Amino acid sequence: MMDSAYFVGRNEILTWINARLQLNLSRVEEAASGAVQCQMLDMTYPGVVPMHKVNFDAKTEYDMIQNYKVLQEVFNKLKIDKHIEVNKLVKGRPLDNLEFLQWLKRYCDSINWNYNPVERRIKGGKDRNPKGSHKCSKSLQANNSHNPGSADGMGPHKTSGPKQGKTSAVAAGANSSEEIQALSKEIMDLKLSVDLLEKERDFYFGKLRDIEILCQAPELEHLPMAVAIKKILYAADAKDSALAEAQEVVTQSVDVGENDGENDP
Repeated sequence: MMDSAYFVGRNEILTWINARLQLNLSRVEEAASGAVQCQMLDMTYPGVVPMHKVNFDAKTEYDMIQNYKVLQEVFNKLKIDKHIEVNKLVKGRPLDNLEFLQWLKRYCDSINWNYNPVERRIKGGKDRNPKGSHKCSKSLQANNSHNPGSADGMGPHKTSGPKQGKTSAVAAGANSSEEIQALSKEIMDLKLSVDLLEKERDFYFGKLRDIEILCQAPELEHLPMAVAIKKILYAADAKDSALAEAQEVVTQSVDVGENDGENDP
């Protein structure tokens, strides 16, 4: 089965982006410059993206590539193992941009932040520490709350009975070790499942890309069958009408061909 993230339609993606970033995109191709993707990560990890380097007015491929360089640097910093098909994305191809936005939406949805997108675009990210100290401080606070007394060098427990304290510590350590092993195994299983899903998704998506490229060939793109296939590929959402429209195009071409044959001497 393919990842459910890749069944999110264009309309849902655009609505999500426009709502979270206070934009007014009408097509996924409008995000081809890479600026939107940069701000999606800035929303997820405030302060990590150098917003002053992001060009929201990028029109040329050169300017767009600079935005993707910023995005790739952030991916590297966060150790995000996702290849960015820059050469395809800057061409504004609908399927390529949709697939990347679907993946990025799923990634960003896993983390929630209070975020002012307009202020971040205007200030260019200068209102936060570029090293992401905001997030780090939250992590430190969380660790301190689980280990009271650790800040002054004291252990988490202080007992008057040393023997009883040692016994409790050993039991707690054994339980913690078992829990860590169980969680580690669960993480490995999940990683294997994700790898399999991504390989299967890439396999089928590659086939769709091959079909799209074939239908865009100058000598084929106006043929009824190519037109019908593109209607299905570029349908805004998963719906029956896309298939019905495609079938109608093919049927009409067959009817025209039969009528032409009857009129031949």
